[in-house]
Amino acid sequence: MVWSRIIPVNGSVAPVLPDGCIDLLWSDGRLMIAGPDTQAHTPATEPGAVFAGVRFAPGTGPSIIGLSGDEIRDQRVPVDAFRSAATVRRATEIVASAAHSPLGRPALEAALEAVATEWFRASPPPDAAVTGIVAGLRAGASVAATAGAVGLGVRALHRRCLPAFGYGPKTLAKIFRLNRALDLARRGVPLAVVAFTAGYADQAHLSREVKAMTGASLRRLLGAPAQPPDSLPGSGAKSSTLLPSGSRSVA
Repeated sequence: MVWSRIIPVNGSVAPVLPDGCIDLLWSDGRLMIAGPDTQAHTPATEPGAVFAGVRFAPGTGPSIIGLSGDEIRDQRVPVDAFRSAATVRRATEIVASAAHSPLGRPALEAALEAVATEWFRASPPPDAAVTGIVAGLRAGASVAATAGAVGLGVRALHRRCLPAFGYGPKTLAKIFRLNRALDLARRGVPLAVVAFTAGYADQAHLSREVKAMTGASLRRLLGAPAQPPDSLPGSGAKSSTLLPSGSRSVA
């Protein structure tokens, strides 16, 4: 998914919640990578600042950018720290030119998509087990059941998850559960039903885990715009793709 956002004049910025994804970002005239988060992250920004990025599906970003997920966990890393000077210069020129285009944010999104797609085509294929790991944990399967479904032991699963996602399967499962719960709650599902459906022991367990992972109460989060982290306000979308496809996502 490709997204863009303008920070509102009042400077109020919704926190970026953990989602198991890695983003290629354009901010303040620089290309950066946002590593997989374990906690909510609120970027330091100026009102009126424009952000844009490409969000890669969980587990796919590391093979595209060429960094292990656990190397950049909870970090924002300039692209010039790990890509060649020539690659960074070319990519920056493409995106900077689009950023100043009279077409505005659509041109910026298209330029970022072009850069990410070029990197994708030059990257090795992701770990074949990644799709099964994501499917199992996202559906609420246990770590042991997910390991068995992809033909791995629990320890081997943990070793595969660190580079692909930035953290082990238990943390990834918690992040997916958090996002399931927020999606349900934002649709107006009663919180007791949300807790049961998303896989929490009870509503109190749901509230504690939300506070621990986001630093905010569930009710406060529900009062925020229903949008993916760092996306267009009010878009309501919550998708990411292996091959970047603009605000128009494809699998």
